Amino acid sequence: MERQMLRASLEKLKQNGNLLTCDVEVDPEYELGAVLKYYSNTRPMLFSKVKGYRIPVVGAMFGDRNIYYNMLNLTHGDRIYRIIDAIANPKPTRLLNTGPVKENIITRNIDIPRMFPIPTFHEKDSSSYITAGIIVIKDPETNKRYTSVRRLQVNGGNRLSILVASPKLKDQLLNLENQNKPLEVAIILGYDYEFLLASQVSSHFFGVDKYEIDSALRGEPLELVKCHTVDLEVPAYAEIVLEGIIPPKKREIEGPFGELMGYYGGANSHPIIEITAVMHRNNPIFQVSFPCREEHLPNGLIREVELYTSLSKLVDVKDVNVTIGGGYRFHAVVSINKKKEGDAKSAILAALGCNNDFKHVIVVDDDVDIFNTSEVEGILATRVQASKDLVIISGANGSVLDPSHNYKGTTDKIGIDATKPLEKKGVDFEKAKIPRYENIEITKYFPNIK
Repeated sequence: MERQMLRASLEKLKQNGNLLTCDVEVDPEYELGAVLKYYSNTRPMLFSKVKGYRIPVVGAMFGDRNIYYNMLNLTHGDRIYRIIDAIANPKPTRLLNTGPVKENIITRNIDIPRMFPIPTFHEKDSSSYITAGIIVIKDPETNKRYTSVRRLQVNGGNRLSILVASPKLKDQLLNLENQNKPLEVAIILGYDYEFLLASQVSSHFFGVDKYEIDSALRGEPLELVKCHTVDLEVPAYAEIVLEGIIPPKKREIEGPFGELMGYYGGANSHPIIEITAVMHRNNPIFQVSFPCREEHLPNGLIREVELYTSLSKLVDVKDVNVTIGGGYRFHAVVSINKKKEGDAKSAILAALGCNNDFKHVIVVDDDVDIFNTSEVEGILATRVQASKDLVIISGANGSVLDPSHNYKGTTDKIGIDATKPLEKKGVDFEKAKIPRYENIEITKYFPNIK
């Protein structure tokens, strides 16, 4: 029985009826991605036959909120507190002498595109891309391990290009480049829900060893093994690990690539990774994520924690939703227990200032289901007057993943106060209710409904 990582998750997904298995051969060029995209990356899929390879591929594991909750034994109501607790109370890992990921170790004639079925997703993508790879680095002063999902362009042979976006990775890389030293990295494929969620916690903001956050989330030590050619530890039950270095001051053109919100990111000069060793399990499973969607749900969960924490200092916040439509990055809907007329405006300012990426935020009362888009739209229609309820901030810092920001260099941000006025003045904003039968079990009336 698998203890941790991908195979343990696949077994649980099968038991819960959440895993689709495709036994039809698919082409890694475009076709595999098209199948993943069909269900908006919310149905976990295992492809048993990939053209040109004997290795199966799994994808779309992390795009459904309810599946994610189930796999972590979370509820919607306790998710924020459970994640905060894991960040605040990290737990130790366990180092093993060996593990399944070390069943095969390759150090010669490394040819990444020949070895693994790496998809090409979009028409104008510059190459095939590893999209699910989690990078791990180690702080040389504290020995803390930091992980993040990075897109990796396949350049041929043992070379990849990496888009360096996280402040921690960028700072460490530049510091070593100034000393003309390489940065050791490992790329992990074949992981699970806890591992991905821990990787989305901000290294720059929290400064916590992400492996230890993982241990806290899973309720047992994350089991690790030493890498073969670099001084790093990786999960013992991972499917595949690519070890290597980012050599100083070496760059290659990376991009374009179909990115967040369905737009192409541009081509620029980025650092490369030279792979020095490949470790993998017997009969490994290659892990992909359709760019860049499914890993953004756990990223959104972490943003909800950060947003909730920031808002709770100013207002009585009930819940927050960093929305799927905004890429789990640009849009937020916030429900508050409004006590003073200024509460909604305070919440708007706190939300837009919480993270540069937040662009549009809606604040509603605590009688609104913020995860029901139709209900939120109805509240916008009935509780908002633009001349009084819009907050517009011009020329703010935004996200490079927003094409309109890149065009203008700055971002305009909007907050909408969609709360009821505390003083009714003869107008009743109470929503109509059905007594006793608001939550019915429909199968009582239609037994054959699915």
